[in-house]
Amino acid sequence: MAEPDEPLSVRHHSAIRRPAPGRVVLRPFIPADNPFAPPGTSPSRIAMVIDRVLSMTPDAAATLAARIRRGLAHRHGDVGALLDRRFHEMIPPGTDGPAIDVGHRQLIGAYLTEEFSFEAAALFNPSIIAHPDQSGMPQGSLRFLMSMRAVGEGHVSSIVFQSGRVDADGTLILDPVPHQAVSPRIEPIPGGTPDDPGLRMSFGSNEDLSRLVLSPFSWHRRHGLEDLRLTPFVDDGETVYYGTYTAVGGEHIRQELLRTTDFRSFELNALSGRFSATKGMALFPRRIDDYYAMLGRQDHENIWILRSADLYRWDTGAVVVQPRWPWEFVQLGNCGAPLEIEEGWLVLTHGVGPVRSYCIGACLLDRADPTRLLARTRSPILTPTSRARNGYVPNVVYSCGGLLHGRTLVLPYGIADTLTTFASMSVDDLLRTMD
Repeated sequence: MAEPDEPLSVRHHSAIRRPAPGRVVLRPFIPADNPFAPPGTSPSRIAMVIDRVLSMTPDAAATLAARIRRGLAHRHGDVGALLDRRFHEMIPPGTDGPAIDVGHRQLIGAYLTEEFSFEAAALFNPSIIAHPDQSGMPQGSLRFLMSMRAVGEGHVSSIVFQSGRVDADGTLILDPVPHQAVSPRIEPIPGGTPDDPGLRMSFGSNEDLSRLVLSPFSWHRRHGLEDLRLTPFVDDGETVYYGTYTAVGGEHIRQELLRTTDFRSFELNALSGRFSATKGMALFPRRIDDYYAMLGRQDHENIWILRSADLYRWDTGAVVVQPRWPWEFVQLGNCGAPLEIEEGWLVLTHGVGPVRSYCIGACLLDRADPTRLLARTRSPILTPTSRARNGYVPNVVYSCGGLLHGRTLVLPYGIADTLTTFASMSVDDLLRTMD
């Protein structure tokens, strides 16, 4: 390692991903029940809405349903099927008594649906991996897939994706963002408890992963899915993509794990165990000594390393990195899954300093024994500056993961919990600034 005060050359890219309020998904809308319903009558306003729709003539219902489909067609694909699906979510097939015609079905679905502008307010805290499909890439170029936390109405967070590429000369290019987004089909899967099962979100054969939106469709996640930390996990020669994230269910938060093999279908399950109820866990990309390993911040202050024989239960861990420098005196945590390099595990970190300023740094852990801290940056590698400090939450730069392109670190990061941009730097130069 070189002198710790040696400056680090950081390349700031012009690519910026800002929130796009025009991107919307259709999600369930449930009118609140009537607390003053007369005794002996149902307080359900859903039932009242359905009765009012069914009182319309078939022609009137079909005409209004057609008008709604036309009005939504430029913003959503296959609107009729989406409205039919919403109807059957509320009234399962075989329980609706006499057959209901398509106009009434779709109209009932429309009354129990709303549009949600999932990234109207902010788009930040990115994670990045090599795209599963590298076909057609020029020599030396790498296609990437990035996840971001999108914030919409009510400060509800969803997970969205963005593709792009890094060329051999380090130029970074974002792919165009599709206007239409895709909502998943939701179904419970085994796991958890009867009132809190796992979920499967399926998107069919959609080829453009930038259209996918993982929104909080279930009760235990109703206030948001936050800060996905993706990593390609290799086990017995097979690659599965995992991502830890924070599920916000109102008064309580917890860590959950996303699993996918193809980015067409995603399984979401809650983590359990003593150390699973705090933010900021990040999975190592392979087992270490036959155990799964995880970074965390279980005491809200230090970086921990956890280990477990069970991917979904975490009970054992210890502190490995503590605040040392003024820019991290308040709090120290990870900025995504560890990156394996020849010298060890490269871990991006965040530190919280005066005026609740968030900066990004890095440390190096031993490859064989990641509880051994080998080196760390004395100064942050990214700080809130006049270029990157204003927004929804001032004085914050933050990331949920970086990507290695050869010996270059590509680092997407959020600015002020508002938008996402990119920096890159030489891994060799970064290591030389550590002590």
